Amino acid sequence: MKLNFLPRARESFSEVSEGSLARFSRTETASASALLVAAVAAVIWASFDAAGYTHVWDTRLAVELGGTGVSMSLSEWINSGLMSLFFFVVGLEARQEFDIGELRERSRVILPILAGLGGMVAAVGGYLVFNAGGSGAGGWGVAMSTDTAFALGVLALVGPRFPQRLRVFLLTVVVVDDIVALIVIATAYTEQVRLMPLLVAVLLFGGVVLIRRLGVTFGWSYFVLALAAWLALSRSGVDPLVIGLAMGLYAYAAPAARDDLERASDLFRVFREQPTPQLARAATIGLQAAVSPNERLQEQFHRWTSFVVVPLFALSNAGIPVSGAFLSSAFASPITRGIVVGYVVGKPVGVLAVSALANRLTGGRLRPPVGWLAVGGAGTLAGIGFTVSLLVATLAFQGEDLEHAKAGVLAAALLSALLSWAVFAVARLLPGPARGRLLLGTSDTISDLAVPVDPARDHIRGPETALVTMVEYGDFECPYCGQAEAVVRELLDDGDLRYVWRHLPLSDVHPNAQLAAEAAEAAGRQDEFWSMHDLLLAHQGELRPKHLQRYAGQLGLDVPRFAADLREHADAEHVAEDLDSADLSGATGTPSFFINGIRHRGAYDLDTLTKQIQLARVRALINS
Repeated sequence: MKLNFLPRARESFSEVSEGSLARFSRTETASASALLVAAVAAVIWASFDAAGYTHVWDTRLAVELGGTGVSMSLSEWINSGLMSLFFFVVGLEARQEFDIGELRERSRVILPILAGLGGMVAAVGGYLVFNAGGSGAGGWGVAMSTDTAFALGVLALVGPRFPQRLRVFLLTVVVVDDIVALIVIATAYTEQVRLMPLLVAVLLFGGVVLIRRLGVTFGWSYFVLALAAWLALSRSGVDPLVIGLAMGLYAYAAPAARDDLERASDLFRVFREQPTPQLARAATIGLQAAVSPNERLQEQFHRWTSFVVVPLFALSNAGIPVSGAFLSSAFASPITRGIVVGYVVGKPVGVLAVSALANRLTGGRLRPPVGWLAVGGAGTLAGIGFTVSLLVATLAFQGEDLEHAKAGVLAAALLSALLSWAVFAVARLLPGPARGRLLLGTSDTISDLAVPVDPARDHIRGPETALVTMVEYGDFECPYCGQAEAVVRELLDDGDLRYVWRHLPLSDVHPNAQLAAEAAEAAGRQDEFWSMHDLLLAHQGELRPKHLQRYAGQLGLDVPRFAADLREHADAEHVAEDLDSADLSGATGTPSFFINGIRHRGAYDLDTLTKQIQLARVRALINS
């Protein structure tokens, strides 16, 4: 019975504790597959029924109210309407990294921005090598922007086992691409700009800024203003996609604050006592307010854009009638060849060259967050231009030139994906230390742990000389901490791990957690902290004073002294210090793990934590 229970408990714990990074990694892999399927379906459809394909997406759709409205073709509604949601999600994720991720140290933003600009310039240069002075010169914007969804999806499929820092670097590069591409669309590919609707759009976005300053949390207020700004931009002649990215970048991200979580617990407790619709609404609002708008919106929209919006865009734009004659014509076209060379050669060369130049000119102060081979891999991934490239192609070309441009975009995406696979396949053939250095690099990591481990006050298991230190903020009454304990024990069996327990009693939901934490410290005064720690986690349902004194007797402690320490709350200050350090480190839930100072976000199962510890060990060896 016991053997059957433990795996189920771990599985449940892994599912509940899984964080946004793990979910996004899964989503990107699946969404890349959905995007590929949609693109292939579009090519097959257009090849067998070109007239029917064109007829469907050219169908006019009008939305009118009181004699005024918007009329566009179905493909235009997708390209300018639904794709605004895609850029909204891109902006959300970039802002999250800027606020609480790798990019919160502002100097780390500079190099990927420069790399993104360098990749764009080199890609456009590669295109113009074939088209300067020709009829296709005006389409230079096609060979410029990276497809965020496709590039991150391919990274999840073919990249290294620990892609997070590479993913952040690539994300910054492609967001730069997207911003510049939207500026290019709004200027170089806009025939006429109407100033009055543009001014209205700016004022409406100013309204978004104002209501946030006023503390308005009603989501529909922001939606209505954003929709009105989108309509104004569509009338101005500027592509309204820009409002999606702007709204995403404006939605701040922050860890849940302990005060907000405690307020949400109080609201839920009141609802539990009196389950009325009014109290249910108050509890719902309180729960939502505890999570930052950025995280809520990502959870709400990411999968819709990944599995509906972007595949629908591919289905409506990637259709080209493939035949032997067409392929022969396309690859003889300077437009097709310029796009392929720009993306497959120009992008990686530009990203690598500018990164290396910035590193050299600053004497190493600007270093990529990953190794140079990974930078090259980011460059090849940045060569996957699909979504925005097709969007620009529809604005820059018509007729046969448009078909040739689509062929170039599809071919470049395929070749860049294969080249990315080859780069990381070569990395896997290298010996361990060399592979780690070339993929991970030697740049310092940003420590999330605000208060470093102090052997004089912290409780430590494992060898002092271990390369990896894992700190857990835990609560003795938290069931997930109890389940995580079995995982931690297996990790400690490896012998090369230093493990630290710090207290984070969630007193608003676990009434016995504070006293249990003080009991562990009281046992620690008699050199039995870890023995008491193990007993408390093994008996999480029995943590009242009489139980704690019984455990003290089982451990052979001086029970009167132990009881006196509990009565006098002799160790309450130590627990409070741990609580303060948890707040400073952004740990508001339990268990919260920090591996060599880096906050672990994701599942806490044995396989996941083992991989993260191995990664930390490799980094420590590289930097030692």
